[in-house]
Amino acid sequence: MAAAGSAIGVGNIWGFPTQAASNGGAAFLLIYLLFIFLLGYPMLVAEITIGRYGQANPFRALQKTTAAGNGRIIAGLVGLASIITVSFIFTFYAIVSGWFMAYALAPIANVVGANETASWLTDFSTSRNLVFTLLFALLSLYVVSRGLEQGIEKWSTRLMPLLFLMLILLTGYMLLQPGASEGLKVYLVPDFSRVFNPNVLIGALGQSFFSLSLGAAVMMLYGSYLNRQANIPALAAQVTLLDTSVAFMAGLLIIPAMYVAQHNGVTIFAEDGSLLSSDTLVFSVLPALFDTMGAAQYPIALAFFLLMIVAALTSAISMLEAPVSLVLESSALSRVKATWIVTTICTLFSVVIVFNFASMFGLVITATTQYAQPLVSLCITLYAGWVWRRNAVLKEMQEGNPELAQGLFWKIWPWYVRFICPVLVLVVIIQSFN
Repeated sequence: MAAAGSAIGVGNIWGFPTQAASNGGAAFLLIYLLFIFLLGYPMLVAEITIGRYGQANPFRALQKTTAAGNGRIIAGLVGLASIITVSFIFTFYAIVSGWFMAYALAPIANVVGANETASWLTDFSTSRNLVFTLLFALLSLYVVSRGLEQGIEKWSTRLMPLLFLMLILLTGYMLLQPGASEGLKVYLVPDFSRVFNPNVLIGALGQSFFSLSLGAAVMMLYGSYLNRQANIPALAAQVTLLDTSVAFMAGLLIIPAMYVAQHNGVTIFAEDGSLLSSDTLVFSVLPALFDTMGAAQYPIALAFFLLMIVAALTSAISMLEAPVSLVLESSALSRVKATWIVTTICTLFSVVIVFNFASMFGLVITATTQYAQPLVSLCITLYAGWVWRRNAVLKEMQEGNPELAQGLFWKIWPWYVRFICPVLVLVVIIQSFN
């Protein structure tokens, strides 16, 4: 649940439906489902396996895959880069998640007649961004400081079922609204002429990569917490299926909701057919939709943004856990002190972004998710496929699955992660630089 919670985040409920709506709906969904198992799943197996083998944070886990020397130094630097990358991702993630908290409180403010407060909660101001960034950071700090069992595990096993329940209820309600059937058709009936459109292919490849938090330290870290009896290929399959299920369900909610909004008079497409406000979909199109729903607007808005907060929190706690684990394993500090130190440093950087939003927000997102994350992931793939001895990899995987060597998985995965995965990640990297 914790690993699935890390993978399932804002990208599933916001990013995936937006990408699908912008790239052919069902055609994008079809290609995305293909790539999630062609790229996402094999890479996820690699990261979790390295983590369990190392029984340490990514910095030390990657070092253990190679002999002493320059290769070991480079491996450590790759692991360190993954931790730094995810720490910077947290800095902007906390800001966005703070917006969800503000938007969740806005309906309550409207109901009690505090209209000025409601306006402040939904207006884009430095004061609002600062307050709710700090609040979300403190919430993440609380969970991580409680430790693995009482913090991350306990909250993940509570929040993940809640996320599924809220998603199902909201989707059921939205599908009953006028106009939803048109969105459902767009999402589920593919136009096969668009399947091989380059934008659809590249968009689906990139989304499948980022959807599972690859190259961002957390999957290796959670792998290090696994016991020796865990069947890694099966566990990775479960995480992949949960992650993909949430993305699919989010599409069932968001895309029909867009067409419900259009039915209610909200403009969602430009004259050329492109999606308007794709970057701010959940803060523009959906609130406009909620405003057209009469008495239901406030409970629906509250439920939707609570859903976003849950999705954001399950990912954020894994982002903080990565640097916290490095501090814990490199010092004699307690978990509480380590968590406070890491959260304070990351949050101070978030505050700098808040006060320099126009110049820094997009820059940090681009540097981490478009450049650093794929580059780190490429290095991890090369270590898993080329540097780490095949017999050692097999021995590690057989810990939880003694019959692995005789199965189809082991006949395909080693050469696949060696030759195919690096090529697919390179495509993601090349596209990032275009």
